[in-house]
Amino acid sequence: MSTSKASFFKIIFRSVFRRAENLIYLLKDRLSERNFIYVASVLVAITCSLAVIILKSFAHNIFLWANNINGFLKLPYINSLLPIAGILLTVFVIRNFLGNSLEKGSSKILYAVARKGGIVPKKQMYAQIVTSSLTVGLGGSAGLESPIVITGAAFGSNFAQKYHLSQKDRILLLACGVAAGIGAAFNAPIAGVLFAIEVVLTDVSISAFIPIIISAATGALISKVTLSSDTILNFEQTLKFDYHNTPYYILLGILAGFASIYHARNFQKIEKFFGTFKNKGYRRALFGATILAVLIFFFPTLFGEGYESIKTLASKNPNILLNNTMLEPFKSSEWILLAFVGVTMLLKAFATGLTLGSGGNGGNFAPSLFVGSYLGFFVAKTVNLLNFTHHLPIANFTIVGMAGILSGLFHAPLTAIFLIGEITGGYDLMVPLMIVSSVSYAVSKQFEKHSMDVKALADKGDVFTSDKDKNILQSINFYNLVQQNYKTLTLQDSPAEAVTIFSSTDQKIIPIVDENKVLIGLIDFDEVKAFIFNPNHVKFMSMTEIISQPKELILFEDKPEKIMTLFETSKSLILPVIHKGKYVGFLSKIDVLENYRQRLKEMIID
Repeated sequence: MSTSKASFFKIIFRSVFRRAENLIYLLKDRLSERNFIYVASVLVAITCSLAVIILKSFAHNIFLWANNINGFLKLPYINSLLPIAGILLTVFVIRNFLGNSLEKGSSKILYAVARKGGIVPKKQMYAQIVTSSLTVGLGGSAGLESPIVITGAAFGSNFAQKYHLSQKDRILLLACGVAAGIGAAFNAPIAGVLFAIEVVLTDVSISAFIPIIISAATGALISKVTLSSDTILNFEQTLKFDYHNTPYYILLGILAGFASIYHARNFQKIEKFFGTFKNKGYRRALFGATILAVLIFFFPTLFGEGYESIKTLASKNPNILLNNTMLEPFKSSEWILLAFVGVTMLLKAFATGLTLGSGGNGGNFAPSLFVGSYLGFFVAKTVNLLNFTHHLPIANFTIVGMAGILSGLFHAPLTAIFLIGEITGGYDLMVPLMIVSSVSYAVSKQFEKHSMDVKALADKGDVFTSDKDKNILQSINFYNLVQQNYKTLTLQDSPAEAVTIFSSTDQKIIPIVDENKVLIGLIDFDEVKAFIFNPNHVKFMSMTEIISQPKELILFEDKPEKIMTLFETSKSLILPVIHKGKYVGFLSKIDVLENYRQRLKEMIID
């Protein structure tokens, strides 16, 4: 009976899905291109919002369950064991159901935009939901926003692929999915729009804002209707700005900039360390998860996203953070609390690195807010405990600190300002948010040219989101443009054969190679045309007399930027390409520029 019911529901689902699909095709035929994009932006936002609801609800309920277990069984440290299970389960799913590979981190979206024309693999529509819910839901010290963003991007990209939209529309819908994800995760539509524009797409026209705005608003609306206020990060206090505190906000901005650098560099060191493991399966997962469990044992607030502890810090009784810790007997001591907050803040980078490096899935968005809130609390509490004449509002600094780390870590000050403005329910703190975010960004930018997400890609020469020229160059597959049909000669051939090639083909350069295809030199028509067609002259010449050396050589592994530099320094329009020491063909600068022009036309989002 149950099998027949399952089959019945499967038939119903397929029927509804086909009808919906046919309706979308009908809308595509009947509506203008722009109006169909508006419809698509809503549909992408709805699917992305459903993913957010699943992820957020699961993570929040697991957190409540862990706390209830602690209270019921009187085992205050049992939640330190859950991340081990979560990371091991994540590795199990990746190895057995996801082809033993999973692209983690929002940097993959930047890579997809810069190098793949906005194409995101289909499995990212569900892989991120499953793996991050296991990792973060069971206590991994990471955030759900990065998986949410990748899921939204995957929905947008694959919707565009499904209905055969152009590359620029594909990238636009990818950005719509990103905006909807952030909008739904924080009930912050403006922040969703700004994140999509500031991080994913760095140059779009005004008209492109409309679909992104629609997606972000749709995501936020669905989140508002379906998710409880306890599930998402929000603050309901009435917060006021006192201009007398401005110097302390500047100090917080400076410290946030340095804290961002500290977090990014230590996180990357941990990930790099785990990348050297020969066994990247369960042993690596168990090793990293065990260390993480020890950290959570001593510092329980490192469990999961950490949003509950952020709310606690901004409350009137932050001392309850020490509940279920070894320091609980001393929770009445303000200095003990301050030390606990400071050490926890410094350890978050390592906890997140362990979570993701050992095989878990998540992101650094939530950890950035966690570190920022702890830093803001630490600064304000320190000033107050040292009995300065001026008393700082701890809740304000706790909240504004989040914007500082978010801005410094992701190089996204506008997103940081408006995200915190929206989740606090007003803009009374707009001035300190601007101060802290801009100062933190300036400090971080001074020491780190690229944001945390971009740095690893930029080091490999894969993506430069702040430079669209380089982005487009990176998206060109130079070696598909290599011309391999050039006729070659050897030193044993006669100059007369070169005359035959020049007179019977359009070829202006003849490569001279040995029996192993190693390039010896070139015969350049422009250099020999004065005498090459003189039979008497050619008859008594040898090949070595008419061979010249190329001004530059392009190696197969050369990066696009270097290739363009070689063209510029050599003043040549065509250069030979060498792979593993052997001649491959020629690359034309004109072909590269024509391909660049075409891709620029495709990537313009209007």
